[in-house]
Amino acid sequence: MAAKKKTEISEFSEEQYMEWYRSMLLMRRFEEKAGQLYGQQKIRGFCHLYIGQEACAAGAVSALEKDDKYITAYRDHAHPLALGTDPKRVMAELFGKSTGVSGGKGGSMHMFDKEVNFMGGHGIVGGQIPLGAGIGFAEQYKGTKSLCICYMGDGAVRQGAFHEALNMAMTMTMPTIFVVENNGYAMGTSVQRTSNVIALHTLAEAYDMPSEGIDAMKVEEVHHAVKRAADRARKGDGPTFLEFRTYRYKGHSMSDPAKYRTKEELEEYKQQDPIEQVKQSILKNKWATEDKLKEIDKGIKERIVEAVKFAEESPWPEVSEAYTDNYLEDDYPFVNS
Repeated sequence: MAAKKKTEISEFSEEQYMEWYRSMLLMRRFEEKAGQLYGQQKIRGFCHLYIGQEACAAGAVSALEKDDKYITAYRDHAHPLALGTDPKRVMAELFGKSTGVSGGKGGSMHMFDKEVNFMGGHGIVGGQIPLGAGIGFAEQYKGTKSLCICYMGDGAVRQGAFHEALNMAMTMTMPTIFVVENNGYAMGTSVQRTSNVIALHTLAEAYDMPSEGIDAMKVEEVHHAVKRAADRARKGDGPTFLEFRTYRYKGHSMSDPAKYRTKEELEEYKQQDPIEQVKQSILKNKWATEDKLKEIDKGIKERIVEAVKFAEESPWPEVSEAYTDNYLEDDYPFVNS
């Protein structure tokens, strides 16, 4: 008689693994559909997909608190989804419709949702880094225990604003977690070709800022690293710089055929797929069957279909909307709060 296989003991709960699975699968299916719709010219302009990097968002959300703030660059569809923004509103924004999270005026690169404390995707390379430091400073100034997590791509660490922000954040002990999502390529140029420093987290050493490199294909590692950095920030010990070593399966944007990398390299990273790793943990611990996980996938795909229908049927913004949201108004909710 064969020996009974032992159930794997995990440091995280069944609930946490199932939440990670649902969250990352929603990001993946949403982005796959976005890519398809872009090919059909229903989504236009720039479009940067997050496929392969899902653990970077999911692991951070599980490690942080609901009042913490998030800000990122222009690869920004997945972050609000991880935070709980309705996929319908994210899809409508991609379509440029008035029901989108930015009223149809931001598009792919400028998602915002203050209801979930998502302070936006930003199209200027590195432009969000000083903003992330400033948001952390605002929490410090108000005396809260909240923080800001600020994401950037590996190309952004070449910007002067990056170094200025890290210097100021460390000098003023701002509660900001700086995260570089190092997917190996700044647009189409590999990290090795742009810098003598390829362990990007070591750049923070110039400012005596605590830093570490993380295997961000593992959502557990992301969670742990962000939790350590958050605990430090909440104690008043200042910022941390994290390098999430991840990988994007698609090109830099939809116009990028990604011919600068080999098929072998891509397949090597797909063997480390973050969603598949979580799925295998769930199956080994017998928290769900293959059929149950397929049912979850089916439900998520149905949500995406509903999101597309919502976006297609939503109205375009009125022409007059071109003149709104340009200036700060007296009743802006954060003024004098």
